[in-house]
Amino acid sequence: MNPAVESRTRMAIACGGTGGHLFPGLAVAEQLEQRGCAVTLLISPKDIDQQAVRAAKDMEIVTLPAVGLTRKQVVSFACGFVRAYRTAQRTFQACPPQAVLAMGGFTSAPPLMVAKRLGARTFLHESNSIPGRANRWLSRVVDQGFVGFPSAAGRLSHAPVSVTGTPVRRQFQPRDAGSCRAALGLDPARPVVLVMGGSQGARGLNQLVQRSLPLLSRVAPHWQWLHLAGAAGAEEVGETYASLQLSAAVHGFFGDMELALGAATAAVSRAGASSLAELAAVRVPAVLVPYPAATDNHQFHNARAFAETGAARLLEQRGASAEDLARLLVELMQDSDARARAQAALGQWHAPQAAENIAEAMVQATHLPAQPAADATPDCAAKSRLGGFLPKVARSARNLF
Repeated sequence: MNPAVESRTRMAIACGGTGGHLFPGLAVAEQLEQRGCAVTLLISPKDIDQQAVRAAKDMEIVTLPAVGLTRKQVVSFACGFVRAYRTAQRTFQACPPQAVLAMGGFTSAPPLMVAKRLGARTFLHESNSIPGRANRWLSRVVDQGFVGFPSAAGRLSHAPVSVTGTPVRRQFQPRDAGSCRAALGLDPARPVVLVMGGSQGARGLNQLVQRSLPLLSRVAPHWQWLHLAGAAGAEEVGETYASLQLSAAVHGFFGDMELALGAATAAVSRAGASSLAELAAVRVPAVLVPYPAATDNHQFHNARAFAETGAARLLEQRGASAEDLARLLVELMQDSDARARAQAALGQWHAPQAAENIAEAMVQATHLPAQPAADATPDCAAKSRLGGFLPKVARSARNLF
């Protein structure tokens, strides 16, 4: 290893699994690099993670086994947890970090627990209004928590919590719509509807938009559509636009989200916290259609918080009609006053210093007296004998349901 790199303060960010965990983590990583830190990103094998980190050329990338938790796959989760724990252990023993940040999701749990055992400072960030299972669990062992929504603070009662907002990457800011449209091959003068279902696409959202298109093609045939449909839905969605002779660019995965948001007049979106933070940063009014199967219905609570301040319109997927979506979308697309009010309300949800504040807290913590190394996994056999750890992880996982 380069001695100059080896001597730098080393930070690790566990942020794999979904774009909602990954992109805020990347925003913090950028700020840590600006402060002279060497950064390790721990991500999942998913395509969204692997594609998104290609631009992180100066960071160490470590891929952990997927460890998603479902009610029917608790034992598989425990096996994946142990594999991820061992991978993180090898990584951190080779290059011990001074601090580790977990961005949520169970991909972040094993590395944080290894870091705690090795005496590193430990942090977590919760983007959603309702904290996820992993962060509720990890709040018992971290030194400090950060949250995007004030309502989440009281649900992480085991750790000191600061309300920072959700970090967004620095390229997300209001842009000239015409220039963004031209860069995407769209007509700079015509309004654009952006449809985005999150990093994995969204079948239910795609279908709702498709049902509304015959009506909207009559009401507003001049609109342009930029539809991020997910790999599985892109072909079918594209055929729907073509059959109605609408001007549309349909993508499975789209990397230049700052351009997509900059081009948009309004959006139809899921309500993941990272997507909401990016909408707020670029000031894009949206009809929010929360994913109805999200854990603890957290997307609904995220969307409701935005809607109650006038920053967005809320439409629940269950029972939503094509007419409902068309009505809300026409209001945002064609009423400039309604759009201006929503944009003003979005300003209160944008936290431009979130990534900077989290990075600064991590750096400052490394200047405090070192913590004694501690076993953050007290049920684990001494000296990392993980054979007996697997059933204990499985039992703990069952208790989360």
